[in-house]
Amino acid sequence: MPEPALEAARPPILRGQKALIIGVANERSIAWGCAQAMHRSGAEIAMTYLNDRARPHVEPLAKAIEAPLLLPLEVRDAAQVDALFEAIATNWGRLDILVHSIAFAPREALAGRVTDCPRDGFLTAMDVSCWSLLDLTRRAEKLMTGGGTIFAMSYHGANEVIENYGIMGPVKAALESAVRYLAVELGPKGIRVHAISPGPLATRAASGIPDFDALMERVAERAPARRLVTIEEVGAACVFLASAYAGAMTGDSIYIDGGYHILG
Repeated sequence: MPEPALEAARPPILRGQKALIIGVANERSIAWGCAQAMHRSGAEIAMTYLNDRARPHVEPLAKAIEAPLLLPLEVRDAAQVDALFEAIATNWGRLDILVHSIAFAPREALAGRVTDCPRDGFLTAMDVSCWSLLDLTRRAEKLMTGGGTIFAMSYHGANEVIENYGIMGPVKAALESAVRYLAVELGPKGIRVHAISPGPLATRAASGIPDFDALMERVAERAPARRLVTIEEVGAACVFLASAYAGAMTGDSIYIDGGYHILG
């Protein structure tokens, strides 16, 4: 059977699901890979943008996947978080998928040693990159009345020391630990929680890490797959994990990195 016919024969495995995607900054965002893949798989998508400066980059993407909801979201602004979930409750009445794909640390917190990280920089990184997952999950739980799937984006620096990753290593370690606790607490309600750990990707968030291009080159040379992964591959894996096919999977940190994490 020709490949187009095969594609047409496959039912969209997320048909009818409602997905909130947080963290799309532009067409290179991991969150955008998830939004595209979930849209192709039948899910209806709501998206957010950080601020007025980001909106022109995000709005055309939302239109491309016919997202009925596009709202501003700075996760440290409680009023914006309230408004987002009120809009979802009003328009959809439920939520099936939450993708948390945001991380931030001030440049001064990333630039030096973890030992020297200023207190306010550490607290900001934890607030945006980790605590916001707890806040959004608590709100999503109320709308996931029929169960659901929650994703957080991590990185291998949570488990091994990655040069120049700095304070984000401990922050991502906290994020992965939070995922495990959330999985246990929400599992009885049919809500599954995953930490996704892609290999290095040239996203806007990664641009703040010193010598990131050199890191990507090393990974592409050493990974068993001998290449970097793509945002499309990350999105496709998340579609599987959000589907009934992965109904018994929760609480893990799942690597999508061409096998790089298995190397010593």
